[in-house]
Amino acid sequence: MAEVFPSGWNDVAVSGAAQREIETLRVLHDGLPNAYAVYHGVHWTQLNKGFALFGEADFVVVSPSGRVLVIEQKSGMLEETSEGLVKLYLGKSKRVAAQIARTIAGMHARFSAAFGANHYRLEEMLYCPDYRVKQAAIAGVNPSRIVDATRRDALCTIIQQILPADEPPLPCAPRIHAFLADELSLTPDAGALAGEATRWVTRVSGGLATWARAIECRPFRLRVIGTAGSGKTQLAVRVLEDVAKAGGRALYVCYNRPLADHVRLIVPDSTHVLTYHQLCQRVARPVEGVIDFHAPGAFARMESALAQHRITPEEQFDTIIVDEGQDFQQSWLDALQPFLKVDGRFWWLEDPMQNLYLREPVSLQDWVEVRALANYRSPRDIVRFLGQVAGDPMQIEAASPIGTSDVALVTYAGSNAVTETREALADMLKLGFAASDIAILTFQGRERSFFSMLDQLGNHSLRSFTGEYDANGAPVYRAGEIRFESVYRFKGQCAPCVILTEVDFETFDESALRRLFVGATRATLKLCIIMSERSAAALLARFA
Repeated sequence: MAEVFPSGWNDVAVSGAAQREIETLRVLHDGLPNAYAVYHGVHWTQLNKGFALFGEADFVVVSPSGRVLVIEQKSGMLEETSEGLVKLYLGKSKRVAAQIARTIAGMHARFSAAFGANHYRLEEMLYCPDYRVKQAAIAGVNPSRIVDATRRDALCTIIQQILPADEPPLPCAPRIHAFLADELSLTPDAGALAGEATRWVTRVSGGLATWARAIECRPFRLRVIGTAGSGKTQLAVRVLEDVAKAGGRALYVCYNRPLADHVRLIVPDSTHVLTYHQLCQRVARPVEGVIDFHAPGAFARMESALAQHRITPEEQFDTIIVDEGQDFQQSWLDALQPFLKVDGRFWWLEDPMQNLYLREPVSLQDWVEVRALANYRSPRDIVRFLGQVAGDPMQIEAASPIGTSDVALVTYAGSNAVTETREALADMLKLGFAASDIAILTFQGRERSFFSMLDQLGNHSLRSFTGEYDANGAPVYRAGEIRFESVYRFKGQCAPCVILTEVDFETFDESALRRLFVGATRATLKLCIIMSERSAAALLARFA
């Protein structure tokens, strides 16, 4: 059996197109001899700025001699045109030969720089397991290097013919595996979408979760200003794991209940995970009894109860983490300070671009401040799109290994966007995304959204917040297979596929930009934006 890099691929929970690639990986692992190595990009992302598999090459096979074969897999249906094979993505045609040529050209440049122009051998293959190529001669790809549905059972045999096991070692052979391992820097990290099954996501190698934890200052007061996708949640999780291993007490406090519910699933059980108002409720409930969250002034009274609470040593923590700090008020920080032990560590995580409530920043005098402005989560074209609509270059590095996700822009003319959203959902499911991979987010608040009244969208039920709370203050959700939320409540979370709908504004002001930023940066693979015609006209004018 071939050796597969990175390891752990059998544990990856995937669906749709990624599942087809995992199936191919299993074929390569089982069908190739021990002396062969397979590098893959299925459901993984590259962590440094080097060559990235995901989105460029699906598999790289290395022979015993060091010869390299790049395999581009195209699952599903293709079309044969006068320009060769094409693949349809949301109604757009992309030439397969052009995609492969770009990948190979990029890899030639890196290999040549690393080993010298004549010291390596790079081969290519197109693998389309679901489609029979009828006119291979005009496909735009060398016919001998096309393995279609008629030859898929011979995949490993054909690979060994292209990569002979007995040829003399190439000059690059001693260093080829170290080169690929260093260029890829792939490691897994367990993560989860709130309320969904655990998924595998990636950890930024040498990134925020590593270097920020190496900072020391006395007293420990660290403010981390990190953009969306920079790894703030991963940092919080690692810090909480450190505290648990040391036997300490930790408190994680955020603003949004869905984010708190998500984090609670992935941190040690000993960690106290609460929203700020849940913390207030713990103090106020013994005094007021069951709290009516709809009563006028309910939240203000809870905040007052916490501010007046006398904290005992038993209630103090070794470490406090505030997440979504941009949503906090100065008085909240004052109420939290007494919960920290004298020599305790206080972390403050925030992103000013996600300040949807346009609140004044909390003053953190004499705190050490660090900035993390690389977005590793959102495809690079999403970050570039946001920079264009902002009008000025955003001080955010587009660091995801996924370059092009083909941001889909759809307009609606009526009083609501139900028809267009339903059609977009159908398109996303056709692309191979599972229902649990998709989040429909409204640009409007939940109370202003037409979708808040819906239980169904087409043939699919919607899982959405009803606006009600149970006796313990937990939000009540409708049961459903497709997640529906507002951009306000989905901050701090992500989904492989995001449909951002009901994008409508009279003026593209700071509030509109921030809501668009938050909604768009929730997507890790695919983004579809459904906006009113007037809003689309306002945005397109900024591209002129």
